[in-house]
Parts: sequence; C-alpha cells; structure tokens
Amino acid sequence: MKTNILGLPVKESELIVNELNVLLSNFQVYYQNLRGIHWNIRGKRFFDLHVKFEELYTDTQIKIDLIAERVLTVGGTPLHTFEDYINNNQLVVGKNISNDEKAVHLIVTSLSHLLKIEREILKKSGEINDEGTNSMMSDFISEQEKTIWMMQAWLEESL
Repeated sequence: MKTNILGLPVKESELIVNELNVLLSNFQVYYQNLRGIHWNIRGKRFFDLHVKFEELYTDTQIKIDLIAERVLTVGGTPLHTFEDYINNNQLVVGKNISNDEKAVHLIVTSLSHLLKIEREILKKSGEINDEGTNSMMSDFISEQEKTIWMMQAWLEESL
C-alpha cells in the first residue's frame, strides 16, 4: 500500500480530501447563512441574537480555515469558488430571514446536517488512523452538539 508523507494510505486519503471539501462547501454556506441572519434579524431579541450570530459566524470562519488547511495537509486542494460550494452544498440556504425563531431553526438544522457529514468523515478517517482529521472532527462534533442543545433550549423558551 502506497502512503503519503504523513504515513496515510494515498487512495483513502484522497477520499478523505473529497469529504473534507464537501464539509468545507457546506460550512461556507452555513457561514453565509449566519451572516445573513446576523444582518437581517429583527425584533425584541435583536441585541442578544445579533451578538450571538456574530459569535457563531466568527467561529465558523475559523473552522472553514481549519478544514481548508487540513485538506492541504492531507495532500489535496481546498475548494474555493462559490460554484464549487453550491455544487457540493447539502444545507438549506436561508434567504431574507429576519424572524428569530426561523433563524435559530436554520442554525439547528444546518448544524445537524454538518454533524452527519462530520461523523462520516470521522468514521472514514478512523479507518486509516488519520488522527489529525479525527481530532478535528471530534472537536467540531462536541462543540456543535452543545450549540444545538443551547439553541433548542432557547427555542423552548420562546414558545
């Protein structure tokens, strides 16, 4: 079996790169959704949500960079065009969302879908002992599960 400079199998690493690029594309759409709801949120909860959405998109921007750098580390090229992002996107695109509950629902459903992609990457990277990707996916998963829990708690309060 041929391995790359990291000691990972080349063929399987290419599959990981492809999956990471799908994740990257979906994170880019999630990021834009967060920017949109940050800009457009209205209502009595504006001040709290405006700050929270900025916190989320700032964190997402960091994750996007980490994913792209992991693609490069494993030996691939990160996708970087809007066309690529849209072609690989699996998330709902939120447009003109100004309602607080709709915005939070968009976040929850987006994170839930990102978790599915991340768990698939975690499974595949685990099979080839790609600890760098495993660690990143594990960190993302635990953070996003907590965010989903918090957002769901907020939604219960707003009912």
